[in-house]
Parts: sequence; structure tokens; C-alpha cells
Amino acid sequence: MEDVKDMHVFPLIGKSKPTNLYRKESPMNKTMSKPMGKPMGKAMNKTMSEPESKPANHSGPSTSKPILEYIALATIPLVLVLGNSMLVPILPDMQEKMGISRFQSSLVITLFSITAGLIIPVSGYLSDRFSRKGVIIPSLIVYGAAGVLAGLGAIWNSYTTLIIARAVQGLGAAGTAPIAMALVGDLYKGGKASKALGLIEASNGIGKVVSPILGSLIALIAWFAPFFAFPIFCVLALLAVIFMIKEPPKKEKPQALRAYLKQIKNILQEKGHWLIPAFIAGSLALFILFGVLFYLSQILEEEPYNITGVKKGLILAIPLLGLVITSYTTGALIKKNGTAMRWIINLGLLLMTISLTLTIFLSTKLGLFIGLLTLSGIGTGALLPCLNTMITGSAEREQRGMITSLYNSLRFIGVAFGPPIFGWLMNLSHKATFITVSSLAFLTLGLVFFFIRPKGELN
Repeated sequence: MEDVKDMHVFPLIGKSKPTNLYRKESPMNKTMSKPMGKPMGKAMNKTMSEPESKPANHSGPSTSKPILEYIALATIPLVLVLGNSMLVPILPDMQEKMGISRFQSSLVITLFSITAGLIIPVSGYLSDRFSRKGVIIPSLIVYGAAGVLAGLGAIWNSYTTLIIARAVQGLGAAGTAPIAMALVGDLYKGGKASKALGLIEASNGIGKVVSPILGSLIALIAWFAPFFAFPIFCVLALLAVIFMIKEPPKKEKPQALRAYLKQIKNILQEKGHWLIPAFIAGSLALFILFGVLFYLSQILEEEPYNITGVKKGLILAIPLLGLVITSYTTGALIKKNGTAMRWIINLGLLLMTISLTLTIFLSTKLGLFIGLLTLSGIGTGALLPCLNTMITGSAEREQRGMITSLYNSLRFIGVAFGPPIFGWLMNLSHKATFITVSSLAFLTLGLVFFFIRPKGELN
């Protein structure tokens, strides 16, 4: 319920506690509550709270409007992923054409993600203080415009211009998908919220599936052409957000910065015992995913495979397809079932640990190696929608933007460090690479098993 008073003081995990259900009362409620002096009866309470608890009419029968909103919301993470993953297949070409090292090419992904990770909390605060769309719309404009500048840097053979443009793109990216996750929490409740979050994660995954193929196809025109492609997708997403999403109006005035930060601190103190492990698990999942994509993109063009172009893009898409299907299915099924979330999270990390461990010994046959990485992708797809639902529901609307932004900030940092660390580990050996990441997955499994323990139906 959007208007639950001081919801953040009670843990998300466990049984709900009785509380005054009104943060901001309607004029009728205020009038009736004064003479009575006590909470109204259960039936009257429920009747009078209904207009407050059904934001944007999304708890009623399904109509075309929520479907259009789903589509518009899905375009935001899709554009974000295209701007990053579509470049992965062209990194080896970039190294050759611009005369740069493997490490320098990895910075095209890393610098973008680090900048986004640092700025996301600021975007989260601005979205809480003003509006979600008021942050998303200018962010998409900056994101697309910087993409054009990056493409020009590639044409001019200016690595400096390219890197600066990618950093500016990171600034724009900070106000896109992370804020869309908070917007879902504003628009939908209960099962619809988990379904919408699953759709966003699936859209994120679909972007990762199609982007290597799309990047490889567009690169047939010119190796730098992908830089100019995703600004077009930005325009489409921008139009969808402007015309298809109606953001619920704020019911309270923005808090002063000190009071706002105090509320965030209270949430982290009360729920940090499971929020921080959840943040770490999400970050690690994206670290492994983008590290593996970088690893595959490099080795497929080397002996004995010599696979390039669209064929390479199709192979890169296989592990991501497993992630997409699992993300959408998980988001549609979990609803508010905390017990199911707990077991799905643990099983997802267990599957990642086992499959990544097996790649240490079974990497000589490409088909088997891709199959094991696909299993890891399925584990990631099971993990992320559960984390998204729990984290988005851990705070009220007034603080939700910051909480989801902190989470997404760590996810971006995971993306940032995946390619360069995998590149460094590749210089050591294949075994060193996958011993490291399978060990990290196992440690995260232990952390999650002991600290993330939701039960029953979540608030």
C-alpha cells in the first residue's frame, strides 16, 4: 500500500505488524477522525482507503492502458542495454582500427558504467524530490546526444573524444532504467508490481540478447555504425515515455534534504542486514554476465574458432536468451511470495556456482562451454527479478528512488569492472578466470543464504 505510515520502520521480511494505515488522510477522514479519536472499524477503514491504495487504476481489470505502459517502461532498460552491449562485438575491431589495447577497449564499457554508478544516487534523489519522468526524459536526451558524439569520435579516430562521450552517456544512463524501477513501484502493487519488474528485467535481458546480433549486423555497414544506431532507439523510448506513461501525482511535499537522508539512513539501519547482501548479489550477477560477454567476444575471434560478425553475435546471444526467459517467467510467478523468492534466489546462485565451476574443466568443446554459460545465465535470470521486487518494496514512494538507485549503482559498478577484470584474468589463464568468478558466486550464495530470508507474503 502506497500510503502506509512509516512503512520503512518494519522489516520487509517477516510478518506485517499492525499500524496506522494513513500517512496522509483525505478531508473526510480528517473530519471523522477528530470526534472519534480512535481508528475506524475495519470495514469503514478499507472502504475509505481504496482510492489511495489503487494508483493509476492498475488494480482493476486489465485494459490497453497498462499494456501500453508496460511497453513504454520496457523501452527504457532496453535502450540502456543497447547502448552498452551492442558495442561488445565491435571491441576487437575498435582495437584494430583505432590502434588501442584490449584494456583501452574495455574502458569504453567500464567508464560508461562507473560514471553511471556514481551519478545514479543523485538521479534517485532528484526523482524522489521532483518526479520520475522529470528525470527520465532529459536523461534519455543526454544519452542519445552523447551517442552521436561517441560515433563522431570513432570516425575522427579520436580515442579521447570517444571516451569523454561515453562518460557523458553514463551521466544520461544514470537517470533511465534505475528510475524506471522506482516508477514501477509507484504505478503498481502486489503481483502486478513483481510482473512489471520481471518484464523490465526481461527487457534488459532481451536487449542483451539482440544487441550482440544487432551490433554485428550494423557493423557490416561500418565498424563504428552502432554508435549512431542507439540514439535512434533513444528517440523512440523518449516518445513512449512522454505519451504512454502517466505518472501518479505526488501526495506530499518534498522533504528537506536532511530529513530525506535521515529516512534513508533509517531504512538502511533497519533493513541493511538483508538489503546490503541483496545489493552485492545483484552487482556480482552483472559483473559475471558482462565479464563473460567480454571473454566470449575475445576468444571467439581467436584460434581455433575464428568466428566473427553476425555468427559471433548469435553465439553471444545464447546465454542471454536463457536469462531473458527465466527473468520474465520468475517475475510473473513470484508475486509477493517471500518464501518462493528465498528459494529461487538461492537456487539461482547455486546454479551459477555449479555451472561456472564446471567451465574450469569443460571448456575445450565450444558447444558444452556455451551450454554451461547459458545455465549461469538462467541462474542470473532467476535471481534478479526476486531482488528487484524485494528492494523496490523496501521503501515508501518518497524514498524509493534513492533505495533503488543505490542498488542500481552497485549493479553498474559490477558491469564496469566485469570486462577489465576478466581481461586481466584472461592474461593469466582460463582456469584463473573461472576459478575466481565461481568462488565469488559461492561466497555470495553463502551470504544470501544466511541473510536474505523472507517468509510468507511480503508487505
